[in-house]
Parts: sequence; structure tokens; C-alpha cells
Amino acid sequence: MKIAVLGGTGLIGSQVVTLMREHGHDAEPLSPSNGVDLLSGEGLDNGLKGADVVVNLTNSPTFDEKSPGFFHKTMDNMLDAAERQGVGHAVILSIIGVDQVPDLEYYKAKVLQEELLKAGPVPWSIVRAGQFFEFVPSVIKMGLDGDVAHIPATPVQPLASADISRAVAQVAAGKPLLAVKNVAGPEVFALDELCRIAAQAKGVSTQIVTDPSAGMFGAVQGSVLTAPDDATLTTTTYREWLAQQK
Repeated sequence: MKIAVLGGTGLIGSQVVTLMREHGHDAEPLSPSNGVDLLSGEGLDNGLKGADVVVNLTNSPTFDEKSPGFFHKTMDNMLDAAERQGVGHAVILSIIGVDQVPDLEYYKAKVLQEELLKAGPVPWSIVRAGQFFEFVPSVIKMGLDGDVAHIPATPVQPLASADISRAVAQVAAGKPLLAVKNVAGPEVFALDELCRIAAQAKGVSTQIVTDPSAGMFGAVQGSVLTAPDDATLTTTTYREWLAQQK
């Protein structure tokens, strides 16, 4: 099976490519570095030529009001090229609870991406994931004010990027789901607690202060970012993952 992986050199994409190749598939990472620009459409037809599946793991460069435009343009380009080239399955990676955070511009943009895929001409699958363990230092950085990081106690159910990469690869190798597959980690944390664990593990002196309105996660209400009842739960715990990083 030939798999075209847009964003195939990133954190998730590179792992998906490796996994697909290990299982005997012809997986090709597509990015501007090898002549494929999803935003302009340049190189897309050539990149998708002969592909059975296209996996889109690209992301908006910003989390603000510019993100809807990015996803609209890139999805239009991908779906048009996929239809021209006869691709039989399109997969995207999204976020658990993404449709339940109406006050967050980036989440609204991801919902738009999902809707464009569902309405498009190519049979589809959507994988929604919890937050990545690898993303926690960035959450701390975004909340920094001097030596203090302001972080809300938003409930999250994070997972390792390796685990979500396996889930994406499995979906890509199968038949189109025409549905959403939710994948989350085995533990629920308050986001501020998760950041304290991360700071302690790295031995940094950053003080984590609980601030309900801080940052993009301050717009999240309740436990919408935790696994729904139908979710697949991975097994790697956060502390196990931290130990592996050492």
C-alpha cells in the first residue's frame, strides 16, 4: 500500500512514516523540503500520484484567527489533488473535545478542517488525540511571566506521541472509518499538576501558579478534553515516559 504523509517530517509524521515502512508499506513523507507545499498546492499532484492513502499531519503555524484560513486552504488543496489522483482514503489528526471549545479560535479551525474532510470527495477517517506528553514544556513556556508560569487546572488526558503515531498508522492501513476514532492516555491530570510534575522532573525552578483564565486552555470548560466513553486508551503513563526520556 502506498501512503503519502503530509507533514511527514514532523513529530508525529516521521514516526508514522517509520511505522508504515516497518509494516511493509510504501510510505512517503511529503513536505516543502521535497517539493510539496500544501499551502500553495505546489507538488501535490506529483506527491499523491499512485497513493492509496493520504495522511495529513500538517498544522497551522499559529493558534490565532489566522488558523482557519490555513486549514481551509490546505484542506481544499489536499482534497482536490487527492480526487484528481484517485486516492481512496484521507486521514487527519485532530483533538479530543475539539468541537466543545467554541471560544478557542484554533479549536474552531480544527473543527473546520474536520468538516471539510467529511464533506469532501475522498473516503475519510479522523483520529482525535489527547494532548501530547511532548507538548507540556510548551504549555509552561506559553504561561511564563518571569519565573512564574500561569496554568489553568484544565483536566487533560495526555499520551505519548509514539502511541498516537501507532494509532494513526493503524487507521491509515485500514479501510476508511467514515467516523472519528478517539485516542487518549491512561491518566487524567489537571494541567497545572501535569506542568508541576514536568518542571520537577527537569529540575527547573519555575513556579507553577494555578490561574483559571490563563492561556489557550483557560477557554476550556469542564472535562471536554478527557477521553469520551468510546475512546481507545493507551498504556504509557506520564511518569514512565519521563523516565524513558532520561
